[in-house]
Amino acid sequence: MQIQIVSVGKVKEKYIKLGIAEFEKRLRPYCKLTMDEVSDEQAPEQLSDKELYQVKQKEGERILNKIKPNQYVVALAIQGDNWSSEQLASEMEKLSIHGRSQISFVIGGSNGLSDDVLNRADQKLSFSKMTFPHQLMKLILIEQVYRAFKIQKNEPYHK
Repeated sequence: MQIQIVSVGKVKEKYIKLGIAEFEKRLRPYCKLTMDEVSDEQAPEQLSDKELYQVKQKEGERILNKIKPNQYVVALAIQGDNWSSEQLASEMEKLSIHGRSQISFVIGGSNGLSDDVLNRADQKLSFSKMTFPHQLMKLILIEQVYRAFKIQKNEPYHK
């Protein structure tokens, strides 16, 4: 299986980088993982609706340029479905069985995802109704992908 994580912005905190690196290493036996970071659009703290739309559009274009036409796209969005770890494992396994073994997970920036990215998504997934920093969300996501593979293989890790 090929897993891609596309995210807006660079991870800056050392502890998050270390966590991501650990799960990248752990995932090697299970999948081919690629991590693509696109630059975030510089914007003032307070945005008008028009400015917010423009920021999301520019980031969205960068995201969409990283996604291949044949990839199954899962956009992380607060309005998405809430899955358990077991359901994520099951859905990933179903995709693989049905020939959809290229999955791209998308994490937006602090302003969220553009409508174009959300419309391109095959699935919208919410990890919580809470808001998380997008850098931390990358670590949480990669851990859950690892957990999904461990669940699929019935290997110890998930409790």
